[in-house]
Amino acid sequence: MNRRKTESTRQKLSIFRQHFEAAGRYLVASVPRALPTETVATVCANLSKQAYENIELICVTEPTGKLVGVISISELFAAAPDAHLDDVMHKNPPYVYPEVDQERVASIALHHRHNAVAVVDHHHFLLGTVPSDALMHILRREHVEDLHRLVGIGRESDVAREALELPPLRRVRHRLPWLIIGLLGSMMSALLVSSFEAELTRNVAIAFFVPGLVYIADAIGTQSEAVAVRGLSLSQANLRHLVRGESRTGMIIGAILGLLIFPFVWIFFADFNLAIAVSLSLIIASSIASTIGMVLPWLLQRLGTDPAYGSGPLATIIQDILSLLVYFLIVSMFVF
Repeated sequence: MNRRKTESTRQKLSIFRQHFEAAGRYLVASVPRALPTETVATVCANLSKQAYENIELICVTEPTGKLVGVISISELFAAAPDAHLDDVMHKNPPYVYPEVDQERVASIALHHRHNAVAVVDHHHFLLGTVPSDALMHILRREHVEDLHRLVGIGRESDVAREALELPPLRRVRHRLPWLIIGLLGSMMSALLVSSFEAELTRNVAIAFFVPGLVYIADAIGTQSEAVAVRGLSLSQANLRHLVRGESRTGMIIGAILGLLIFPFVWIFFADFNLAIAVSLSLIIASSIASTIGMVLPWLLQRLGTDPAYGSGPLATIIQDILSLLVYFLIVSMFVF
């Protein structure tokens, strides 16, 4: 029975190792194993008798092979030699199944501050661990992938990682769609600005603050997107709570920036109303940008698309248009 189960497990592992982003791909099976009743001295002595692929984490199992605890190599050497593992190990340790996405594995390791993560089957029998070098590799891959996706490069994870190695024409094909949408958005922005031509003619100083306002909104929105793109998939908080918190954050940031720029506009342009308009626009635009940066990735996720795909370019377009609209409406109210 056990032989049959072992053979079945090996077959499943071979399948998961072919999965490009599954935990099973990074699994190391040759790791130290010990029983809860063994002493620290016994385990340390056994470590020198056998070569392992990785010894960062000693996995404590029942005689049947079920995982019951873990202890790091540094904690093992620091423990009293006559102490039993049952007294010094971490009970109910974090673990993953071999089919779990690699990003989830890295997240668990970071959350629990472990150098390695145990991998078990669905009967809780230990299969091995994902070691620290694999975790670093996963984090790097995910970081590169998210950076490429955030700016709209590539629509597949493999393509995102290999974007720098693609021929020029294929690079163009992966980047151009979102840039075309951005061009259409810039045309809409131009039409929006032209509709306030009369106000710009009467007070040209209004135009001086457009680049700064748009930049601040984009920067705040990008910060929110960076949090949302990966945070939404891992956070247990509901969307309403996340959006409310991010919107308040944006408003507070906008208020601080507005207070900083208010005396500058008032003193150097000798226009109190314009200073109020610019400051108020910053507050509102910052709050809107934060909300969009959080909601848009969630919306893309609900539509069945990875939240990192194109959320950066698309959010930038929306933020630019809304920031300009808010600014010119407020200027129309306070300056004229």
